[in-house]
Amino acid sequence: MSGGGLYTLSRKEGWRRYVDQPARTRPEVLTVKQLAGLGRDAREEYDEARHGWHANFGILKTPQLAGLHDELGQIVATNRQDPDRVRGAAVIDALPGLGKTTIANTFARDFDRTQIRRFGAFTDEGHERLPVFRVGLTSRTTLRTLNRMICDFYGHPGTERANAAQLASHAVDCVLSCQTRVGIIDDLHFIDPHRKDGVEVSNHLKWLANELPVTFIYAGVGLAERRLFAEGLLGEHSALAQTARRWTRLELPPFHITSNDGRRQWRSLVKSTERQLVLAQHQPGMLVDLADYLFTRSTGHIGSFITLITRGCFKAIRTGAERLTADLFDTVRIDEASEQARSELAAAFAAGRLSTASRSPRRRAAVS
Repeated sequence: MSGGGLYTLSRKEGWRRYVDQPARTRPEVLTVKQLAGLGRDAREEYDEARHGWHANFGILKTPQLAGLHDELGQIVATNRQDPDRVRGAAVIDALPGLGKTTIANTFARDFDRTQIRRFGAFTDEGHERLPVFRVGLTSRTTLRTLNRMICDFYGHPGTERANAAQLASHAVDCVLSCQTRVGIIDDLHFIDPHRKDGVEVSNHLKWLANELPVTFIYAGVGLAERRLFAEGLLGEHSALAQTARRWTRLELPPFHITSNDGRRQWRSLVKSTERQLVLAQHQPGMLVDLADYLFTRSTGHIGSFITLITRGCFKAIRTGAERLTADLFDTVRIDEASEQARSELAAAFAAGRLSTASRSPRRRAAVS
């Protein structure tokens, strides 16, 4: 496995590579006979290409992704206020494994491409144009480390000995010089509004929103439950929190199969995924036939679903099965949350209480 393709989105070089790289080329689907005719080296290269493809075959345009992209587009497009006015922020608040980071990154990538296409790669002053910056918080993020992470994204040379105030000034200079318009801050759940460091970081985010002509897009897990919007304040004091008035909370639900619309969306996801498979023995419809099973294994979480597909494809290639079946998937373990919920969901499907197939009104009444 080559390491030459590794990069991080927390540095501008990695972000630019993510934004600018062309779409991957899907490997040709070979027959079993063609596979057998490959020499050892050619077969290894072909299988490596397939492994890479199945792990990165592109973003599936689910209704959840399309809906949140539309919401984010509206928020960013209407943030045209003059510098003396505060811009609203967007925050994607959802459970793990639902694609929060993917949605934020893909929206920002499209925005970045549009800005570069319209205005060019350099500003009128000759600075590199960077329409987006992106940082991910850690469990020990402080005011200083947040400022440093922003400066590190831009590659600012003066971060080693600078204090928090100097780093904040450097960060403002970078954003203004590079004409950044969107800032992604991921893993916001690491901020604890009940701790001193958390309060400082939360207040600093408000300061950055006041000072920078940027629309912030935050992403995190269980932010409302953590009272991040209320800034840790309780009762009547929560009305004093500015965050709840400035941030637009965008929820991201898992797939559900409690309605015909939900069932159609799930089966559409499975069909879209099936079209990406590069397996010699796979036939159209084989994955769709496993729609119930795949929901049982993933509990409707797209992250768990993609993990199961990726690992299943790897095993199908490595074992020579060249197809995805329930028996093969049964040998693949994924995240613990999905594994724990599996038996209960399987029982519901077996009893006819759940199904991914659309139901007529008469049948729904009979089942209920």
